[in-house]
Amino acid sequence: MNPALFRLLVEATGYTVALSAVSIVAGLAVGLAVATAMLSRRRALSMPARAFVSFFRGVPLLVQLLLIYNLLPSVGIDLPGIVAAAIGLTLCTAAYQAETLRGGFAGVPRGLVEAADMVGLTPVQLFWRIRVPIAVKLTLPSLVSEAIMILKASSLVSVVGVVELTRMAQDLAASTYRPLPIYATAGALYIAVDWGIAGLGHALERRSRWGRA
Repeated sequence: MNPALFRLLVEATGYTVALSAVSIVAGLAVGLAVATAMLSRRRALSMPARAFVSFFRGVPLLVQLLLIYNLLPSVGIDLPGIVAAAIGLTLCTAAYQAETLRGGFAGVPRGLVEAADMVGLTPVQLFWRIRVPIAVKLTLPSLVSEAIMILKASSLVSVVGVVELTRMAQDLAASTYRPLPIYATAGALYIAVDWGIAGLGHALERRSRWGRA
């Protein structure tokens, strides 16, 4: 492949990775808050959180992106396509991560929580020092899988004008009339990034095993 074309694809890959990384990290923060609200005994918190998860898991990401991109300007909020894309990806992955983390919180040993309470940990300390670390450890493989899924789903953000890897490949294929090598290279770049995420997940999982010093 022409080195100039390959460089364009690599640059687009970096753009895709950066957008996905921001969305995944922001989605984890939102998902953590939503998961906590879902487990609350207060219906004023749990019901909206469950509705959030149901909506963003039930509506296709493509529709979510189009809604955000077209709806916000109608209420006076005009956002660049990249910001709308980041918001869409964040909210989508937050819903899936919230459901995953909810299961992780349910798996925290009750005896450990009671022991932490007996030694005088405040509810906030209990949440951040006991519940969150254990929930993340229990759900780490699922969270890594979600990170890979959102990376691949980022190919949809071209509908709001963002030129990521897939859109760049489409543009180059249309201009050079050589779709096969360009799409094959784009696919290989996606696989390379997926392997990197999976490798990082495996490394974190090994470090977080129970009983490791």
